[in-house]
Amino acid sequence: MSTWRQHLGRHRAESGRGQTLAEFAIALPVFLFILMAIFDFGRAVYMYNGVSEAARELARATSVHRCAGTPCTLGSSSQTADVLATQQKLIPGLQAPTFTCVDIDGSAINSATSCLPGNQVRVQIVARYAPITPILGFIGSFDLQSTSSVSIQ
Repeated sequence: MSTWRQHLGRHRAESGRGQTLAEFAIALPVFLFILMAIFDFGRAVYMYNGVSEAARELARATSVHRCAGTPCTLGSSSQTADVLATQQKLIPGLQAPTFTCVDIDGSAINSATSCLPGNQVRVQIVARYAPITPILGFIGSFDLQSTSSVSIQ
């Protein structure tokens, strides 16, 4: 009788190994999908924060160094170009910013030469985000956009 029980115990242990393998095969793709989604979500948050930081840094640099040369084009200084080059290295897909001189009430001022202390420099910048993982590729790409304004002193 003890041999029959030993045989039954061995049979259950062997079938348990197959069941564990089947459960692992079912759970692994779900786990990997969640892991890839977390990775892509983290990348999106990083890029969103980077775009916001780029807008702030460009607005700050442009408020201090508005333009270079004649005619004065807002955002054409070498300091602003350096900040943009640095931010483009950090954030993939960062596009060229739009610089606008605005009055305190938010209305645009047409000329950079009339952008005086008391006005504000508004910078708008965009970066395209696309998920890296193929499973999340069905979401498609979208634009991360940020705007920042800094007062000219």
